[in-house]
Amino acid sequence: MNETRRDRDAEGRARNARPRDGLGRPLPYGTPGVERQPEGVVRTPDETLQEAQRLLDAGKPFHAHEVFEDAWKSGPPEERELWRGLAQLAVGLTHAARGNTAGGARLLRRGAGALAPYGEGRPHGIELDGLAAWARELAGRVETGSKVDAEAEAPRLLG
Repeated sequence: MNETRRDRDAEGRARNARPRDGLGRPLPYGTPGVERQPEGVVRTPDETLQEAQRLLDAGKPFHAHEVFEDAWKSGPPEERELWRGLAQLAVGLTHAARGNTAGGARLLRRGAGALAPYGEGRPHGIELDGLAAWARELAGRVETGSKVDAEAEAPRLLG
């Protein structure tokens, strides 16, 4: 019988311990990778935005998406789609930077659409209109085959 071992965290939950690069791509075991974001961290909205912006500015949108994912899972129900939309923008940038044009463009547009119900307001100071415009513009460029540098394309979350 061939047994498959799964990586587990301290609580016994399945967690891939394989190292990853700055765009979240798996690297061979034993290769130095980028430090992973801890999962399940409850942050204030300001802390979430600050940490996500730091990661975006460093060209690590995959890791920023994990920060937004924590916010969507731990935040109030009325804000879940906001944080999920921001996570989709970050993972859309990740896919675009990896060269996945179809997936990158689709997620960028999906994330922009998820922000629309929040109107022209600026929840937590987030520049929703600017982010949605950035995502739609980048999605269009990605579809034409433009190369994407995640660090150079990092959006500004706060206006």
